[in-house]
Amino acid sequence: MTRVAVRLEQVVDHGDPFVAEANAHLARAGGKRFRPLLTLLASEVGQGWNDDVVDAAVGVELTHLASLYHDDVMDEAELRRGVESANARYGNATAILVGDLLFGTASAVVAGLGADAVRIQAETFIRLCAGQIRDDRQPTVGSDEAVAAYLGILADKTGALIATAARYGAMFGGCDEGTVRTLTEFGEQLGVVFQLADDLLDVASEADASGKTPGTDLREGKATLPVLYARTSTDPADARLLELTRGPIEDPAELDEALALLRGHRAMGQAREHTARVAARARGALAELPQGPAVDALMALVDGVADRSA
Repeated sequence: MTRVAVRLEQVVDHGDPFVAEANAHLARAGGKRFRPLLTLLASEVGQGWNDDVVDAAVGVELTHLASLYHDDVMDEAELRRGVESANARYGNATAILVGDLLFGTASAVVAGLGADAVRIQAETFIRLCAGQIRDDRQPTVGSDEAVAAYLGILADKTGALIATAARYGAMFGGCDEGTVRTLTEFGEQLGVVFQLADDLLDVASEADASGKTPGTDLREGKATLPVLYARTSTDPADARLLELTRGPIEDPAELDEALALLRGHRAMGQAREHTARVAARARGALAELPQGPAVDALMALVDGVADRSA
């Protein structure tokens, strides 16, 4: 991870001091560095990390960072990783352009890994953007279809990049094709768990603990899994919660009210149970691999991701 951090610092640097500062704003804020960690761990299932694995890890982290710049503009977020968001610091236009620049930098890094890596990066980027578009324009469907539709969105907007993180690690760590496929599938399931846990944290956490502004999804009127489960309620006592979560919430007092009602609702428990089931599927994918320290670490990673929402 130290090698990844050094390489990341190198590639986000720029001759223009302002561009260099804006490029590195979120990278220097820290964060979990979950995706590059997964790339490194996946490589250990094979022959271990090398310079190509490090560059692959940097490529996925740059892609993730770029998406955060765009997400914060869309969400009008004020905090990211415990610091001022890029859009709040530099304005929307600059934040979007820096996000674009980071996407370009990610592509330049991945280009050094060969044609297959470039194709995978492009396919991942398409899925990521398509998933984000669908998430921003959630369709009105029946309650039976809503959860399945939402999970499909998560597989694209979050699962695709985390799947690529694991895939790159396996590829450039010397794994055979079957192991690469297994770790790619594992990564996609893990990505869905990651986003489900994030969605629960958006409701359950306080800003100081999470480094993000809580209730962002509720404020934007996005129906995440807890809201989808709450909408299945026929209890008259839930009428106010259903009214508040019908669309965007502009009034800060109403947002606080919605958060309080949802935090105490059984829908949160249902969403946590669903997250645990997806986590079990991710662990099940690893059962196909020979057991050892790397697979044990990946198993532990699933638990760590899922338990964030507990």
